[in-house]
Amino acid sequence: MISLTQKERETLLFLFKDFTTYYNANSISKVLGISHVGAQKIFKRLSKQNLVKGQHIGKSIVYKLRLEEDYVCKLITFLLADEATKFRRWKEEFKELFKKGRIVMLYGSAIVNYATAKDIDVMIVIEKNEYKEVYKVIEKKQEFLPKRIHAIELTKQDLINNIKNRQEAIMDIVKTAIILYGESEYVEVIKHVTG
Repeated sequence: MISLTQKERETLLFLFKDFTTYYNANSISKVLGISHVGAQKIFKRLSKQNLVKGQHIGKSIVYKLRLEEDYVCKLITFLLADEATKFRRWKEEFKELFKKGRIVMLYGSAIVNYATAKDIDVMIVIEKNEYKEVYKVIEKKQEFLPKRIHAIELTKQDLINNIKNRQEAIMDIVKTAIILYGESEYVEVIKHVTG
């Protein structure tokens, strides 16, 4: 097991969530707020650990996660779960939606600043026959929450198709969402569309 610095963790999560963009040391340094040299060191260490792979494009080297490696998928699953621990309130609030095979994602303004958010945005990946069940849970929650819940329910195949077609609204969610439940299923979805 390797130990990762906070910036290395952030780099891995960023590469996972924004998988449609090619990042080199210069571009990731701006996103993470670190120096170009610091970003190069991070990529060198992550490459040495076989977590990312570099590809030459012109004079630059761009990096992608090695999602074909089981170890990398498990590490990303852990990092997503760890990231969600900062949102315990929402994990507790929506735990009735947590069911094997589902993915529950929190996104939008509520993750940035709940006080100024107009609503609570949630995307739930479900089976086709679960729409009524999920709707009832959301309606019940709405009675007690002071802000409106904006829920998107879709199947795993719908999510895959939207990502493959680069549907803008879904891509924006994918880049910023906190995975409250179903991290391993979510990693498999992203692995499927990037493979």
